Order: sequence, then C-alpha cells, then structure tokens
Amino acid sequence: MLSTVLGILLSIFSPPVDYPISLAGNFGEPRPNHFHGGLDVKTDGVEGKHIYSIADGYVSRVTVGLYGFGNAVYITHPSGQTSVYCHLKSFSPRIKAALRRYQYTHETCVADARFSPLDVPVSQGQFIALSGNTGHSTAPHLHLEMHDTRTWDMLDPYHYLSEFINDTVPPRAHGFMACPTDAGSSFNGGRGKQVFGFPSHQLSRSFTAWGRIGFALYADDYMQESYNHYGVRQTILMVDGREVFHSDIDRIPVELTRLVNSWGDYDYWLHHRVWYMRSFVEPGNGLPILHADEQRGVIDFSEERDYHLEYILRDYKGNESHYSFVVTGKPYPAPTAGNVGTQGEGPVFHWNQTNTYSQPGMQLVVPYGSLARDFCLRPSVKECNQLNAFSDMYCFHDCSLPLITDGKVSIYVQCPVEDSSKLYVTSNGKFMGGDYNDGWVTGRLRELGEWYELAYDDKAPRINPISLGERIVISSYDAESGIASWTASIDGRFVVFDAIEKSSSFVCDLRETWLPKTGKSHQLVFSVTDNRNNTQTYETTITY
Repeated sequence: MLSTVLGILLSIFSPPVDYPISLAGNFGEPRPNHFHGGLDVKTDGVEGKHIYSIADGYVSRVTVGLYGFGNAVYITHPSGQTSVYCHLKSFSPRIKAALRRYQYTHETCVADARFSPLDVPVSQGQFIALSGNTGHSTAPHLHLEMHDTRTWDMLDPYHYLSEFINDTVPPRAHGFMACPTDAGSSFNGGRGKQVFGFPSHQLSRSFTAWGRIGFALYADDYMQESYNHYGVRQTILMVDGREVFHSDIDRIPVELTRLVNSWGDYDYWLHHRVWYMRSFVEPGNGLPILHADEQRGVIDFSEERDYHLEYILRDYKGNESHYSFVVTGKPYPAPTAGNVGTQGEGPVFHWNQTNTYSQPGMQLVVPYGSLARDFCLRPSVKECNQLNAFSDMYCFHDCSLPLITDGKVSIYVQCPVEDSSKLYVTSNGKFMGGDYNDGWVTGRLRELGEWYELAYDDKAPRINPISLGERIVISSYDAESGIASWTASIDGRFVVFDAIEKSSSFVCDLRETWLPKTGKSHQLVFSVTDNRNNTQTYETTITY
C-alpha cells in the first residue's frame, strides 16, 4: 500500500529542465553556517535554459533581490509542498507581468510579491523562467528547493525527482576523527582530536581508547558521469553490532540550518576546509535528522577488550558502502584537572541558558538556543585612542565562533555626535544594525570571533548616471552603512528600476514601463537611501 501511494506521489512530479538532470550539489550538504537547502541542477555552464514547473499548482510568491536567491519563483502544489526555483535570469511573460503589477501597486523595486491561487496558476511542465546566475550564485545553475507548505521545513527534492536522476555509485568515506569528550578520555594515547584515513574499507591497524570518545566522519557521495561530490544521505555508526548513531537528511527546519556548525566540526573546517560530520550529538543540537542512543552517540571505552566499529553509508538510491575498524580498550592515566572544550581564561557560556558578558562600555547578550555546547569566551579589547573615535573595538573569541541564533551587542558612545540616529554597530565593515538609547547603541551579532565597534554615517550614497536612453542605467554606491533601498519616478509617477546582478547599477527599460514613446521630454527622479536613512536624489530630463 505504501509503495503504491509513493508511486502516485512521485508520478505527479516531473523534471524542471528538458534534458537529463546532472547535479552540482544535493540536499543537506554542509556549508559554513547553513545546510544546502536543495538540488543544484546544472545548466551546461550557461544562462537562459528553460525552467519548468515540476507539478501542478500556483505561483504563490516571486522574490527579487532577497535571501541570496536572486530572482526566484515559489510554486505551491496541492500535495502539500512548495517548490522554489532560484538564481533565475528572468521570468516567463505571465509571471513577470504579475510581478510588475505588484511592484507598481506597492511602489517597490525590491519585491516579495505574494499571490493567491487564482492569480497565476501553472500546470506540470509549464515554462516559468530562464535559468541564470543571480543572487549568491558563483556560476549559472538552477537551485531547486522543496518545502513543506505548512511548516516551511526544507525537504529533499531528490525524493520527488529520483526517477529522473541516474545514480549507481555508493558514497565513499575518506577518514574518521576521534574526539575525546572529557579530560579523562584518550584515543591512541592522545587527549585531543585526531584524524585517520580510510585507505581501505576494513582497516587492518588497531586503535586504543579509554573513556568517552565521539567520532566524526569525512565522506562524500558521488554519481556517475560527474566530477562533483555530494553530501551523504544516511550515515550509521555501529558498535559491536549495535547502532549508536544514525543521520538521515530528509527534512531540515529552516530555523535550525545554522546547526550545521554543530553537527560538523566547524573548527576543523575553518582550518582545513574539510567537513568531519560528528557521529554524536552535542547537547544543544536539536536537529531532527540526527538520531543517537542514550549516550548521544558518544562511546564509553571502559572495558579492556576489542570494540568493533562500523560505518554504513547510504545514498537516496540505496547505494551502500561499509567501513570498519577495531578499537581496543586500554586504560590511560587521567590528568589531574581540566575539561575538554571549555578550557581558557574567559567566562564559560552555557548552551542551556541565556548568557551575558560585560566590560566597561560594552554588553553582550547571547540568548538561549544560540549555542550547541558550552564555550569558554576569550574576549579582547582594542582601545581606540583617536580623538573622535566613537568606541573601542570588542571581540569575544580568538577564532571564528558563529551562533545558532543572533545575539545582541551594546556599545557605549565615547564622543558626542550631532545625530545619534546615524550611529550603528559594524563588524569587519558589515552593517549590524544600530538602535540608540541613552548613550548606548545596540546591534545584532552572529559571530563571536569578529570585531565589533561603532561607526557613524551621515553621508548620502553617491549616484552616477551611466545611460539615459531607452534603457536607463544608473549606478549608486555607499561606502559606509550600505544601500537599503531605492526608488524612482518619471513625471511624478513611480517606475521600476531593477538591480543589475553583481554590480552597483540599476536599470529601467522604458519599453517595459507604462510610459508611451512620444519623443517628448520627461522628468526623471532617482533616489537612493542607505541604512542610516541618508538619501541622495538625482534629477534629470530624458526624452522618450
């Protein structure tokens, strides 16, 4: 019965392209600070490939310039899912017309347009867009996501398109990492993390361990006729024939995507650009794709005997590989003091509470749910001795330490300013917000290992006209708080200017506007506002 229902479900979906699917990336691949949320479908390295709706439904949303997706189309399906097509070059005429109606009705250039089921219905296989390279994309491709429409959890698109993807190659492990989890534990006589390669599926050498040890795995999946490597769908760790850990990357709540830094060893990735994914679960990691025994996957080597460990790797198609090795329990002298993972000279932040830390002129708040395990801060201050400096600089860790959810940092203003609303928190040149209250400016904080200070922006963005013909192109740049919004009008009536991807320019094709071509003169007004509400306006006369 279940197989019949699954067959019916899969039959209502079809490929988003009209050629054999080849993947550049799959669902759930670990990336810094996020999981890859969909499938990257290759487009032969070019833009302009036709993209089709994978099932019946309706266009529920179109976004322009949001979330790194570039141009994106959301299609809601009656089966309970919403498919999302990202990095698009352009939309089909019907979708573009609906988008323009929304933009002109709401007088907005950056769009998050929402539609009802009757506005733009689509059929399975209907043309919806041309592929592109917009947003946070480094090469032309289609990024396809699937979401549960009700919860907005990210789903694996492979599940709905598997019959159109050819894969007979099993995953492959490259190495494992041993991680003593407390000061009394050791592996091969060492107290710290160690990595070992997998030259074969069954290692002939024996390892020694004592105490509580967690393991992590460096592995990739592969497909024939492709040089790419992918994330592994399922990873199982067995000890003496008993399962202690099992990951199955089928559904990821979007609000938990930053927990990839907890499942993967982020510190190791930071230095080596390789992800070792933990086969144990840190106490604050609530990812539902991770399943472990009562010890959270940590193995207690407390007996002087051989422990037989086996990794089982499996992809969506069921291709499977096995890797095994033996660890011999052998006592090792325990140190007198210490606690692995929290050693240091600063205060300890705990994963299961809201944490605060303050110094003269600064206060840090890291809310509950922002850490997956306890961390010891290693704060630093750079005192600014310049006459008109707005604040000192503050850092809270000696290497990168991203949070799961945003924290807040408040910094005291050290010198008088003409307009307190122009103050903001900056981190390595990034605008981090700025709410002023009684001499303090509060901004958001995503990373404890960066430097934070106050900056002041009372300068409007610069505007430079590039072309004022039938296709108007205007560039704008703001070197301080950054551009927040832009708007334009012709003869006092709103007109859309689209951002030109991967540039500082904006374009308006007059042939696509409400303005008829009469050869008469018109007054163009183009305004740009930065994140501190400084506005620059450019006015000129055009003939069209």
